Amino acid sequence: MTFTLPPLPYRHDALEPYLSERTLDFHYGKHHQAYVNNLNNLLADAPDLANLTLEEIILKTAGSSATGSIFNNAAQIWNHTFLWNSMAPNGGGEPQGGLATKIIEDFGSFLEFKNQFKQAGVTQFGSGWAWLVYEKGKLKITKTGNADLPMIHGQTALLTCDVWEHAYYLDYQNRRPDYLEIFLNHLVNWHFAEENFTNLKK
Repeated sequence: MTFTLPPLPYRHDALEPYLSERTLDFHYGKHHQAYVNNLNNLLADAPDLANLTLEEIILKTAGSSATGSIFNNAAQIWNHTFLWNSMAPNGGGEPQGGLATKIIEDFGSFLEFKNQFKQAGVTQFGSGWAWLVYEKGKLKITKTGNADLPMIHGQTALLTCDVWEHAYYLDYQNRRPDYLEIFLNHLVNWHFAEENFTNLKK
């Protein structure tokens, strides 16, 4: 199949003043689009993968140096699509319902969750991601480098923040901690995370 750039779930200026329209133009319109274009080009020479879903391609190519380029681009398409949904206009605040209860159960408090999530993003060396994941009955915070993602580690992603420099540099330069604080306070889409958590039980 030919992959296409998934539609952004809001206008390019909808996350202002916390993430600028210029950042979304580059991040979504240039970086995410490039991963889609690259994957389609690579699959032209990989007929055994051409008819698989994005998730199937990721799982089939993970850990192989021979298919590293395919994995990187497929995983980055998935990661970025998940990222756009992890943010929302008028986001931030605190989760509700079952996810809120589970966060307190597994982290002790919402503030402790925030501290651990921010720390994961700040301490990810180089490019990568901070994640809230579900694994073996518990919520965990993880960080991954480059295109790495929870699904290849037996984890289910509930929420992510992109800490590649292109995700924030136009707005926050080298102030990654400020960007993560803004993400948690004003951008995070708790409705999306709650939906992912609820779907675990179906």
